[in-house]
Amino acid sequence: MIDQTAFNLIAETLAAHYDSVFYVDAETGHYTVFVPTHMLEGLHIPEEGDDFFAMAMANANSCVHPDDLDLALLIHDKKTILDTLSKNGSYSVACRLLMDGKIIHIRHVDMLCKDKKHILFCMENIDDEVREKEAQQKKLQSVERMVTLDELTGMKNNNAFTELNQSLDNRIRMADPGLRFGIIMCDVNDMKHYNESRGHSFGDEMLRRACHMICENFPHSQVYRVGGDEFAVYLTGEEYEIREELLENLRRESYANGRSRSGPVIAAGISAYEAKADAKFSDVVKRADLDMYENKKLVKSGFPAGRVDTARRVEIPIPDGRKRKLDGMFGALLTIAGGGYVFLNDLRYDFSRWSSMLVEDYGFESEYMYHVGKMWQEYVHPDDLDKYNEIVDSLISGKGDPEKLKYRARRPDGTYVELQPRAFVLCDNEGHPEYYGGIILQGEK
Repeated sequence: MIDQTAFNLIAETLAAHYDSVFYVDAETGHYTVFVPTHMLEGLHIPEEGDDFFAMAMANANSCVHPDDLDLALLIHDKKTILDTLSKNGSYSVACRLLMDGKIIHIRHVDMLCKDKKHILFCMENIDDEVREKEAQQKKLQSVERMVTLDELTGMKNNNAFTELNQSLDNRIRMADPGLRFGIIMCDVNDMKHYNESRGHSFGDEMLRRACHMICENFPHSQVYRVGGDEFAVYLTGEEYEIREELLENLRRESYANGRSRSGPVIAAGISAYEAKADAKFSDVVKRADLDMYENKKLVKSGFPAGRVDTARRVEIPIPDGRKRKLDGMFGALLTIAGGGYVFLNDLRYDFSRWSSMLVEDYGFESEYMYHVGKMWQEYVHPDDLDKYNEIVDSLISGKGDPEKLKYRARRPDGTYVELQPRAFVLCDNEGHPEYYGGIILQGEK
């Protein structure tokens, strides 16, 4: 035992640095509490005891956070403590206590005394330090996000693309055998015209819509805004394997937007990394750029007949949100129909839902169909087809009279029935046609 004067002096010194201090005989385990702590009041630890290690192990099970319990049991194991202190003289470990449902962050510091016979076990409340570090980390993350994220679209920006460039250059230089990736470069058409004729707010909205369109077509890939109206898509994994199909989807959606003037028109080009040909990441980007400029010429030319690649025609998958919206509108239309066939077409994706009665009566495979407009033309009587197309086109353009839409349609048994749709067109906020639907009334055969 130490005398009271020395005890008080040591206690005062340690109390200035730690919230709890135990003075322990390394051989017997006998301990004295140098600095009592409010942190451990609920444990009712005696000021002296015969076996510090057993006491610490027992209390650890009741007051240490479950995720830190294995660590706490390890740092209170007598053999581990003595082996570590004999090599290093001291060590420090942070963990969490769980007292009265409240988490307390502590630093556990163990020191071997100069006499080599006693150990000081010290605990320090570091809640303020942890909170400060967390605040600094959040601030740092916020700064990093500001540096690498595009403010307008929320996508990664050119700084982040430069980091990707450096990372992939290193992997290319190291001849990484597992490196497989593709790049798609995109350019949004007519941005200068939008900004000058309709203002920068409209231009910004068009860029956001273009970004959304790219992300919908490549939902699992990294998208970067690398310039004012330029985007890049970094493809790996499954989307790398089907990159040509996904690119074709984007191009077809862009072409449809251009024809209907209902959304962004995007020129896009693609390139895949070739280990034997590409010495650096920029080689891949340059090929994608060249392919994009070739596509841009095609887009500006209005896709002349015979120049659109349809050999690998792939449906533009309608997003789940759009499909749910279509179902909701269809359900409302069905409720008020009062008889007749109900149909509704999402013009952006050329995706339709038709009533089950119509599907059964005309032998379609499903209530949900892509490109059903073209399919339905095969059922229209040949003598009525030109008039049918003329009126439907005029309706979608906002100039037609739905009362004039009458035609004959062929049933599966070869007979024709006169149909008179009560059709309508719904436009988006910009006045562009977005949905075409209605109720088809049936006359005599």
